[in-house]
Amino acid sequence: MICLVQRVKKAKVMINERLTGEIGAGLLVFACAEPTDTPATIDKMLQKIISLRIFSDIDGKMNQNIGQIGGGLLLVSQFTLAADTRRGNRPSFTQAAPPAQAKALFDLFVTQAKAIHPIVETGQFGADMQVHLINDGPVTIPLHIN
Repeated sequence: MICLVQRVKKAKVMINERLTGEIGAGLLVFACAEPTDTPATIDKMLQKIISLRIFSDIDGKMNQNIGQIGGGLLLVSQFTLAADTRRGNRPSFTQAAPPAQAKALFDLFVTQAKAIHPIVETGQFGADMQVHLINDGPVTIPLHIN
């Protein structure tokens, strides 16, 4: 699984001018399932995301995780994170899981996130989404777990 984690002051997802998910301070997570991902991969990725100490403590050091600050998670599926651009100018997405598998894995990702974190919002798998965010820092962290 590939994720791109952004620390945000706020973020929201719109589809056809309709709000589908919104958080205040927290993490916007773009997630891409890969063909070899399993429920164990999903669990490992979520534990990593929830445990990331990328929020400032009272001394201004990145030392707190999302739970410690009471932040939200906004989860957005994004197969383009698997883009292979080594050859030519048109990216290949063959490293992304096929759509049916990717949807099942993303749905599991959301379900497991809701089981371990109180504030979880999402986009919509496969939809044309407009993501609005105010990146805090900016802090952007790529994660890859296989």
